[in-house]
Amino acid sequence: MPAIDPQRIRELAHRAGDGLDVTLVWHEDDDRVVVVVNDARTGESFEIEVPTTNALDAFEHPFAYAPAAPSVAAGRRTPQPV
Repeated sequence: MPAIDPQRIRELAHRAGDGLDVTLVWHEDDDRVVVVVNDARTGESFEIEVPTTNALDAFEHPFAYAPAAPSVAAGRRTPQPV
C-alpha cells in the first residue's frame, strides 16, 4: 500500500511561456490556494497565497497579486524626472 502524503497538494492549473512558469495549487489539508511563479529569465521565484475567490485571477495575473518587493518588481522602472 503506498504511503499517503500528509500534506496533500493538488495542481489545479499550470501555464508556461516566455520564461515564466505559473502554477495554481491547492493545499488540501488546510484548504489554502497558492500561486507559484518561477521566472527562468531571472532565476527568481515567489509564491502567493490567495483567497479562493481570487484564485483564477491571481493565476492569470500573478504580478498584480505579488508583494511589492524589489525582486518581484525587477525590470519595472519608474520614470525619473528630467
